[in-house]
Amino acid sequence: MEKINILIVDDRPENIIALEALLERDDVNLISTTLPNEALRLAWEMDIAIALVDVQMPEMDGFELVEILKSNPRTKDILVIFVTAISTDAKYAVKGLNTGAVDYLYKPLNPYVTSAKVDSFLQFVRTQRDIVKKNKELEAYQKELIKAKELAEQGKKIKENFLANMSHEIRTPINGIIGLANLLEKTTLTAEQNEMISLLQISSNSLLGVINDILDLSKIDAGMFKINRTATDLAEVCHAVINLLSIRAKEKDLELITSFDPDLPKNVSADSLRLNQILMNLIGNAIKFTNKGSVTLKVEILDRKGNNLQIRFSVTDTGIGIPTDKIEKIFETFEQADESTTMNFGGTGLGLSIVKNLARLKGGVLTVDSCEGQGSTFCFVNWYEVLQDLPEPKEKHLDKLLPFNGVRILVAEDNPINKFLIVKIMKDWEVIADFAENGQEALDKLRDNNYDLILMDTFMPVMNGLEATKLIRNDYIPGKKDIPIITFSAAVMENDKKAAIDAGANDVLSKPFELRLLHEKITHFTDKKALML
Repeated sequence: MEKINILIVDDRPENIIALEALLERDDVNLISTTLPNEALRLAWEMDIAIALVDVQMPEMDGFELVEILKSNPRTKDILVIFVTAISTDAKYAVKGLNTGAVDYLYKPLNPYVTSAKVDSFLQFVRTQRDIVKKNKELEAYQKELIKAKELAEQGKKIKENFLANMSHEIRTPINGIIGLANLLEKTTLTAEQNEMISLLQISSNSLLGVINDILDLSKIDAGMFKINRTATDLAEVCHAVINLLSIRAKEKDLELITSFDPDLPKNVSADSLRLNQILMNLIGNAIKFTNKGSVTLKVEILDRKGNNLQIRFSVTDTGIGIPTDKIEKIFETFEQADESTTMNFGGTGLGLSIVKNLARLKGGVLTVDSCEGQGSTFCFVNWYEVLQDLPEPKEKHLDKLLPFNGVRILVAEDNPINKFLIVKIMKDWEVIADFAENGQEALDKLRDNNYDLILMDTFMPVMNGLEATKLIRNDYIPGKKDIPIITFSAAVMENDKKAAIDAGANDVLSKPFELRLLHEKITHFTDKKALML
């Protein structure tokens, strides 16, 4: 136990001896002096908790000594007990308490009273010191929490910046590859060249799928992933997935089987995009890890409650199966059953992690039953609200995209391949287009010319697209602040899109983009401007 320092101040040595005899114990250090000035020095240099001070002393009385102690921040918290033989006049007691004393001991000292009072103040000192100690410890816990929070936020920011940059750096060349493949596909090609174009498109889309998977995981971790439920034809979603993956199955000579509950409703409320993502991952994995036999998608109704159905989607394969002790591992990010899986079959280990998270976000349950060497069954079970049959949508016309007669567009794009693609697209659509390679050049061209629309890349040297957009909206070029601006960027994080809108963009287009979507956006903003005129 920590020893408590007690200071005894009395001009008569015999009084000090008497007090020391009464107070001596293992848990205190007794420090004494007959000189008030010496007492001040001791109180300054040592951690004094309690002081027993005689009232009447030559040179400096007890009241004066205590006033000095209480006026000094370093000694003001010492608990002072006056020791005096003056007990007949109450004014001395009042004066002592006013100077800051906490109690009085009267001579001749009663040993029991003296011991009891000192004991109570010792306990008070220990309690106070424990509180101070715990407060300091709590403060240091709080500081660690704040530090940890700051580090976590810093790490999150670094991660977001990395993902944004990685997305941009990877999606930009993918956009070029996909665009060039689409342009080549429209030219006269031999059968062998068409096959190579098809393989090029498949490879590009696979690479795009990997980067999208990584970004989806990031959004889920950040709590920014949204489930959007609309009227959905479950059978149609399933057939679309099967059709997309049928080529892979045929390449491996696998039978792709479907089985649908005859009572499956036409329309339910569901997020068709995320259901598609779940099924694509589950069926794609089943095909990947199956070398012979079949892959079966079965959709069945398990339960009904009012207007809601519990539906199970099960994907069964005759593939390599999963060892019992590795089943949980396959749902972890960047993990597969074992190292040989990656070596023999490839993949990032992201698919099932995303499926698990999507199932949770959709309110469903994902289960797996597998036997090593015999195959696996993955099941996704969820409740869906049944919707009344909706009128059949009118068939979309897939005619050639109509040209824009007389529309003038400023395109700011620094990537040479993307610039080549957009030049070709603008020419095909009969758009009068000027090109700039950075934000500053775009501002210079806008100052000298009139445009109906600006297509502004986000990441460019010298001045990026967001800076240029902000300057335009702030009337940097008089009379041009209201021109429609569509930013396009390979960064697809929600923060990136928000930053573009906050900068003043009217719309955001992510790379790689569909030509029809770009055409629709240009039509929307140029038609709107024509109506305003």
